[in-house]
Amino acid sequence: MKKPFARRFGRALAVLALVGASTQLTPAAAATPALQSIVPVPVSVTPAAGVAFPLVSTTSIVTEAGSAPARQVGDYLAAVLRPSTGYALPVSDAPAAVPSGSIALLLSGAPAAVGTQGYQLVSTASSVTVRAITADGLFAGVQTLRQLLPGRVESASPQPGPWSVPGATILDYPRFAYRGAMLDVARHFHPVPTVKRYIDQLAQYKINNLHLHLSDDQGWRIQIDSWPRLTTYGGSTQVGGGPGGYYTKAQYTDIVNYAASRHITIIPEIDMPGHVNAALASYAELNCNGVAPALRTDIAVGYSSLCISKDITYTFVADVLRELAALTPGPYIHIGGDEASATSQADYLTFMNKVLPLVAATGKSVVGWHDIAKATLPASATPQFWGTSTSDAGVSAAVSRGSKVILSPANKAYLDMKYNSSTPIGLSWAGYIEVQDAYGWNPGAYLSGVGESAVRGVESPLWTETVVTPSDIEYLAFPRLAAHAELGWSPWSTHDWTAFRTRLGAQAPRWVAQGINFYRSSQVPWDTGGTNPGSCADPAWSATQVYTGGNVVSHNGHKWTAKWWTRGEEPGTTGQWGVWADNGVC
Repeated sequence: MKKPFARRFGRALAVLALVGASTQLTPAAAATPALQSIVPVPVSVTPAAGVAFPLVSTTSIVTEAGSAPARQVGDYLAAVLRPSTGYALPVSDAPAAVPSGSIALLLSGAPAAVGTQGYQLVSTASSVTVRAITADGLFAGVQTLRQLLPGRVESASPQPGPWSVPGATILDYPRFAYRGAMLDVARHFHPVPTVKRYIDQLAQYKINNLHLHLSDDQGWRIQIDSWPRLTTYGGSTQVGGGPGGYYTKAQYTDIVNYAASRHITIIPEIDMPGHVNAALASYAELNCNGVAPALRTDIAVGYSSLCISKDITYTFVADVLRELAALTPGPYIHIGGDEASATSQADYLTFMNKVLPLVAATGKSVVGWHDIAKATLPASATPQFWGTSTSDAGVSAAVSRGSKVILSPANKAYLDMKYNSSTPIGLSWAGYIEVQDAYGWNPGAYLSGVGESAVRGVESPLWTETVVTPSDIEYLAFPRLAAHAELGWSPWSTHDWTAFRTRLGAQAPRWVAQGINFYRSSQVPWDTGGTNPGSCADPAWSATQVYTGGNVVSHNGHKWTAKWWTRGEEPGTTGQWGVWADNGVC
């Protein structure tokens, strides 16, 4: 999944190499009507012309009587809306009839078509009613309801109204049951608050699984009581030589519980038999020669392996899986299995044939990178495809035996790939992935021999060799994460780039209100909140022109001032380097 990459720390020198070709820019858009701005796009939306529900100081939230899960969704919605509106929004059990002036979250009366994850939302002049069969469905409906309100509703401080929900009937349910994201906390450690912030961002787009890559050559990030040096020593560093870190069992449980409150399942990954230098450095006996290697802080891959012939290897694996499974209520454990270049084919098969039953003994189902399909997998195992081709014999064979596949093709779904040659962070070994590239593929017909019914879902991995801060995570994830979320949720019949880019552009005020550091792709007409954005009198920015401090340009509906010599640096996409100052909406 990884290729060597040297991070550019000397930005002033690196700018000299960023003399790319000129990009055709898209002007910013005026505000898109709420019913035409939902991401992921619902199965069906039927507007009620001239009807709107006013959210006012007396509005209340009522939830299915006697249902704790429904009450939790109601409390969540109230917590989202209170800071920006300043309204009390009391939450109580719903009476027999939906009260006027209320938002109702009900676990009764939903059409059967919504299934276990979908919902029906009906907004009228007197109420908004979300009906679902499960709390998962109610939670999904609440995410759509948020997008029916102006983006400033996401602010953490009081904002001016009015607040209005357009009248409509929305019927919605997912294409794939599994919609995931992966965060690598091994290359650079990311503390609990950062993970929670990402969980909140995932939940908005109906993503329901977070895969945490907890171990690798550069660090071990989860406390294992029976092997304590994995964290105290193996977790003591990271890429570039920083201090590293790890999650205690209590912290991991906190993450699991927080994710559950956002209807997200945590899937932990312990990569094996390769990507294990942090473990080998922590315990000499795990090495075939009995000698512990040094800790590594580079990003090379493919050089480490557990000792396949030693019994202690399987004691170690069983202990780790047992302790991790006890902390993880979700159904899956991810065992990696990729890039085991230091393990012979025969040893790899031996290892997998011993480890697969160890996972089963914990009561969990196996997920692994698609390399594990070289072994004969049980039908319950899920290979996760990360390649750049559109066929894989092992995956096809696993599907023929009943397995389903998670799709994460690196040249489409890897969030750590750069957008273009000027992207300041990220990798490029799988190619550049602009927003249209992230959106423009069909998971149900992508891999030969893997039809729609054999796809469990889509996952967006974010590897962190170059990702240090929450701002870095957001810059690479947004807006591409929203594109992948639509691929996982919305019917393929709705797939349309022209419509999607407009709906995506309408997310900008929401992300600005939330402080998300998103990449303002020139492929997307970003809504700046003005009535006539993009009409700046200043000349349009050009990637090929040299700018010096004081030169003002227009780009994507904002005015920008070059703060120092630059060429190829797109305003609004590389702000962390301080090259451009945003002077605000035109």
